[in-house]
Amino acid sequence: MIPELGHYALVLALFVALVQSGVPLVGAATGNAAWMGVARPAAIAQLLLVLVAYGALTWAHVVSDFSVSNVVQNSHSMKPMLYKVSGVWGNHEGSMMLWVVMLTAFGAAVGIFGRNLPPSLKARVISVQGMIGVGFLLFILITSNPFIRVVPAPLDGNDLNPLLQDPGLAFHPPFLYAGYVGFSIAFSFAVAALIEGRVDPAWARWVRPWTLAAWSTLTAGIALGSWWAYYELGWGGWWYWDPVENASFMPWLAGTALLHSAIVVEKRDALKTWTILLAIITFSLSLMGTFLVRSGILTSVHAFAVDPARGVFILVLLAIATGGSLLLYSVRAPSLKTGGLFAPVSREGSLVLNNLLLSTATATVFIGTLYPLFLDVLDLGKVSVGPPFFNATFIPVAIPMVIAMVVGPFLAWKRADLLGALTRLWTAGVATVACVAIAAYVTNGGGPLLALVGVALAAWAFFGSIAEFAERIRLFRIPVKDSWNRAVNLPRSAWGMTIAHASMGIAIAGMTGTSAWQSETIQAMKPGDNATVGAYAVHFDRVGTVQGPNYSAEQGVFTVTRDGNHIATLTPQRRSYPVTRMTTTEAAIHTTWLSDVYVALGDPTQNGTAWTVRLYHHPLVPWIWIGSLGMMLGGLVSLSDRRFRVGAPERRRAAKGTLQPAE
Repeated sequence: MIPELGHYALVLALFVALVQSGVPLVGAATGNAAWMGVARPAAIAQLLLVLVAYGALTWAHVVSDFSVSNVVQNSHSMKPMLYKVSGVWGNHEGSMMLWVVMLTAFGAAVGIFGRNLPPSLKARVISVQGMIGVGFLLFILITSNPFIRVVPAPLDGNDLNPLLQDPGLAFHPPFLYAGYVGFSIAFSFAVAALIEGRVDPAWARWVRPWTLAAWSTLTAGIALGSWWAYYELGWGGWWYWDPVENASFMPWLAGTALLHSAIVVEKRDALKTWTILLAIITFSLSLMGTFLVRSGILTSVHAFAVDPARGVFILVLLAIATGGSLLLYSVRAPSLKTGGLFAPVSREGSLVLNNLLLSTATATVFIGTLYPLFLDVLDLGKVSVGPPFFNATFIPVAIPMVIAMVVGPFLAWKRADLLGALTRLWTAGVATVACVAIAAYVTNGGGPLLALVGVALAAWAFFGSIAEFAERIRLFRIPVKDSWNRAVNLPRSAWGMTIAHASMGIAIAGMTGTSAWQSETIQAMKPGDNATVGAYAVHFDRVGTVQGPNYSAEQGVFTVTRDGNHIATLTPQRRSYPVTRMTTTEAAIHTTWLSDVYVALGDPTQNGTAWTVRLYHHPLVPWIWIGSLGMMLGGLVSLSDRRFRVGAPERRRAAKGTLQPAE
């Protein structure tokens, strides 16, 4: 009966979503407070019902209820418990359930924590969120019902794709979906503002924490996905510009632009219409990513191979959400009041430049990802667009973007002195030159010119962020104790900005190091053979067999030495899953946090006496994920700023004795 309970909970959730999307919206239009008050309980009720449905599906997976088709197709009685739970979202139907859980959770969060929002705006935001919920609940019930029964029930299931039976894929999708779906709140705020015809600094202050939360979790999701691809797929890379990778990267770029644009609205009451447009585009790109993964038009390890009819349904949702919001934007945006003026050389000007470059970068990734798909759909031939295209188009845009990222915080609002800002960055400039010189010396010339450019950008971003923080606390210009007090009293948003920007420099260093100076050796090796990769010697000791819970594996044993000193013993595996009849590669990695030695055991040769072995030395590659997680941490620190705390505006007004409803 539990699967039936989940199905009926989804049906009730759809009914509540219909109420949520209509009643509060009418209440806001007519000024009916009672109808507007329906928004909060409806959003909470929808979340509770969706959680019941999701819990029912999870229970079916945990207890291996093979009367449910979704469990049969994606589980097995011998599968470890972690992957029984994560297998719920390791398939199309379950992942859409996770999507709706996130969607309703964000809607309910606005209802619970949005006490400082004007009632009409809050009602409209939750109503728009309810409309999105209606679309996706209909999609699940009509095309992707996870509770369909199988009669008679088989004795066991087909197991989960072995590539998804990994801790990285157990945690990567929830973070990724929280980012994707989190941008729906920014979208709902934008549409609600267009309906009201009002965008002001208070609106930007309300929308920023939701955007920060979505951006931070999406950053973590992308980093976890990159890390998984690095060690699980056995090819030694961390990013391949795969269309599904790009599908998550595009909303991240647009969301980054949205974050910075909202700052201008909040501080200077400018860029209002542009910020609204960015909010619409960012969520639209999230929807497009959902379409790409589920339409069946992509062949990718990340994609769900499903009925293209489902892709058509999502395409209709994308057209309605994007087309409808852009139509509303075209009608209402011209009536929004323009904000304050500012000179090109100013803090606002640097943020505008930042937005232009981020938007251009998003456009290059968008074109490179979708152009081959359009040609294929129109039967105009097949074109392969890979890393060379993206590197040639994205990197030239990224270089000035990083340079401007550092200079911008040194500029004053409204009008600034560029030369004066650059003068205060002299320490960062000296540190950058020193890092480039060290890199050239250590690598005997630095390798490709682009590698030294990457080192310069990484150092500029890192040391420039530190210099900006030092400028804020007046380090070495006043007593150290006073600088410490200034640091403690800085807004957390300032701390978050420094952490995120400096972490970007760390990530760029990792990307540069592994791309420019990696060493690779691929050869057939027998036990007793030796190979070298970078400065390391690798000895192939032996091959044995290992039995897992639902797989068997050939496990190689390799001894890694450097200058005769033992460094590590690595045990890569080649796993075979009998139920799915698939083989996966489990790489073994030794990291020093400055570099990785990476060993992957491939297929045996025809006579079975040797194995194809891939050996890599990746300088600085751990810094990619250290930097990425640092960016996420910076976002979370900014999110904890007192301006964004629940009830903060009320407490500030109460302290002044002027507690009134927010305007």
